[in-house]
Amino acid sequence: MTTKLDSEERKALLRGLEDTGWRAAESADALVKRLMFKDFSAAWGFMSQAALCAEKMDHHPDWRNVYNKVEITLSTHDCGGVSVLDIELARALDALADDDCEVDRDIGRPIMRLADEAPE
Repeated sequence: MTTKLDSEERKALLRGLEDTGWRAAESADALVKRLMFKDFSAAWGFMSQAALCAEKMDHHPDWRNVYNKVEITLSTHDCGGVSVLDIELARALDALADDDCEVDRDIGRPIMRLADEAPE
């Protein structure tokens, strides 16, 4: 079973993810990111690539798509919070997002808040 990251692991592993647009979810121990693409087809193309990546990693995001927007939430359900799997998937999804999409940074809380909050 995958374990929830402790405070020290969070501090080390979360570094850099905020720069790419990841935030702490408002109401859960989770990472969240919203991407805006030029149109629905571009958003769907990203989601198709992301689905293949997630399937290969056997770790799947919670996500929502409305026209050109894709909102991704990462949390490991087995441990009830952020695990190394979420960090790895966040980095993999960042590598898939092309330069034509824009990151909505006006969601969630600063990601390093997850490092300051003590996991249960």
